[in-house]
Amino acid sequence: MNEETPDAKNRQLENDRTDSEGPLTTETGVRVEDTDNSLSAGERGPTLLEDFHVREKITHFDHERIPERVVHARGAGAYGHFTPYEGLSDLTAAHFLSDPGVTTPVFVRFSTVAGSRGSADTVRDVRGFAVKFYTEQGNYDLVGNNMPVFFIQDGVKFPDFVHAVKPEPHNEIPQAQSAHDTLWDFVGLQPEATHMMMWLMSDRAIPRSYRTMQGFGVHTFRFVNDRGQGTFVKFHWKPLLGTHSLVWDEAQRIQGKDPDYNRRDLWEAIERGQYPEWELGVQLVPEENEHDFDFDLLDPTKLIPEEQVPVRPVGRMVLDRNPDNFFAETEQVAFHTANVVPGIDFTNDPLLQARNFSYLDTQLLRLGGSNFQQIPVNRPVAEVSNNQRDGFSQHRVHRGQTSYYPNSLGGGCPALADEGVYRHYTEKVEGAKVRKRAESFKDHYSQARLFYNSLADWERDHLVAAFRFELGKCEELAVRQREVANLVNVDHGLAVAVAEGVGVEPPEDPGAAGHGDSSPALSQANTAFGDLTGRQVAVLVDHGVDGTAAEALRDALVGRGAVVEMLAPLDGAVRTREGGDLPVDRSYTTVSSVLYDAVAVPGGPDSVASLAEDGEARHFVLEAYKHHKPIAAVGQGTSLLSGGGLPGRLSESPLETESIEGVVRSPGADSDLTEEFARLIGLHRHWERPTDAVSA
Repeated sequence: MNEETPDAKNRQLENDRTDSEGPLTTETGVRVEDTDNSLSAGERGPTLLEDFHVREKITHFDHERIPERVVHARGAGAYGHFTPYEGLSDLTAAHFLSDPGVTTPVFVRFSTVAGSRGSADTVRDVRGFAVKFYTEQGNYDLVGNNMPVFFIQDGVKFPDFVHAVKPEPHNEIPQAQSAHDTLWDFVGLQPEATHMMMWLMSDRAIPRSYRTMQGFGVHTFRFVNDRGQGTFVKFHWKPLLGTHSLVWDEAQRIQGKDPDYNRRDLWEAIERGQYPEWELGVQLVPEENEHDFDFDLLDPTKLIPEEQVPVRPVGRMVLDRNPDNFFAETEQVAFHTANVVPGIDFTNDPLLQARNFSYLDTQLLRLGGSNFQQIPVNRPVAEVSNNQRDGFSQHRVHRGQTSYYPNSLGGGCPALADEGVYRHYTEKVEGAKVRKRAESFKDHYSQARLFYNSLADWERDHLVAAFRFELGKCEELAVRQREVANLVNVDHGLAVAVAEGVGVEPPEDPGAAGHGDSSPALSQANTAFGDLTGRQVAVLVDHGVDGTAAEALRDALVGRGAVVEMLAPLDGAVRTREGGDLPVDRSYTTVSSVLYDAVAVPGGPDSVASLAEDGEARHFVLEAYKHHKPIAAVGQGTSLLSGGGLPGRLSESPLETESIEGVVRSPGADSDLTEEFARLIGLHRHWERPTDAVSA
């Protein structure tokens, strides 16, 4: 199939869809006249065993559930395409990276790690970022996370880590949280986890949306070109909207208001035609430079600072189609780190080596045997021809007498290929059989310190608060104390702040300050800002609202890509002071400020007076203020700020348009207000705003 057509995979899937049109039938195609009443002996008699329709329907229902993923059970996915910026044939034999004229279909699944399928989207957790490329050379799976490092160095520890982070076995509590004793007991005893725990306690663990989330391949892989030459490579996905997060209080409230928050955001953005985009970048290290770093490239708890090896942009991915059926596609998609194509190979990273075994083993259990690659979402666009037969869920109808190689009865087919084949990188490997880790893996704190040094002040504040929340949930003081003892090797001030918050003895200063290196790329304070695409803006209105101002503000923001909703005490519409009707999108009693990126209050004396008397409306604005979100008040709308309890300097009616700490006020909805409010929304949050004295 020609890889140059972006819809090649989509067209292939058309043949596998079952539409709801036409008469109801059984699985064998027999038409059904009644599916409300079982066949019985008389109207009030027993159901008859011969009712094959009831038997089939209930049997299928009883078997609808397959084992959920042990990790990454909660997820959402979408289709799209990837296009390289330039040819990389000097580095890799992978065709999908070698020609900017080739567009490759993809399927991407985002996920949380620890929770079950029924858990919430906004828990504090690592996020999976897995991409399946349907290339002409076969399927390539780049199975990554939204953090560039991992908890452990060797895959033999992975069952222990997962057992520790999952609900505790004696009571199956807590669900989808790392704030409990067994997780912190494990990581406190594993210093190699310290770097990853810094990332997990940072805002990276509560992304604003999948659309504003980075992705990383985590491991060091290897590009191999047609001449057999290798280059070490690390993969980066950078969202074009910037990398943005929730605040912790907001993330917790969203779990109650809309547990599908991230899943819904992705789905609705694609349905609106606001297609999420990421740029693929690579860090390249020539083989001769493998040992030029103060860490080991094979250590998955380490990253390569971008100041040492810049990220080279190599292509763009766009997600532009939602799945037709969640189970058939998102739930049955099977990723595998060992799904590689010519030109991409592994390294001896001990965690990656274990993943190459584990992923296949998992799919065999979840998807009922070895034929799971025939499921439409997993099926390659490349031709498949081999001697593997039978097994559960075999859908191919193989013809011919032979199913072995070599053969003569089948004309020697399928024959061995002589071009375009996968050739493993030639690497000399020798050594005694040992259970021992290299000395180069033993520095567990330098990069954790690098991460902490790189954070903005507000990010450090959030990090301390996260450690306090998580460790504060641990019942055993010894578990808390042990983690604090780990943190003192990162930063003494950090360890003291955490210790004071969780009621354990503050540690002594070890005296070794460590390096003062930092990497600006690790801070979200240095991400892309300014794009309003998909930003959710709430406009609070009631009867008597200044309809002209409200509609002007809405239209201006929508023109910049924002999603604007009119919220009122009741659904339906409100009467404007001009005498017209303004449709209401939702009642603000059914939503919350935590579901929006910004809030605006238009003028109109009657509207504002009504909102000011409503505790829900006042709380809506105050909560948005507490979460550092942009707020706009137009005309009399400024009085709602004072009535809501915002600081006086922000609530006094201005004589002209002005903004303070992310709050813009204006006598009317003029262009100055729109421009300033749009600028404030584009900055995502306003951390300069003091909120300690604000209670929402």
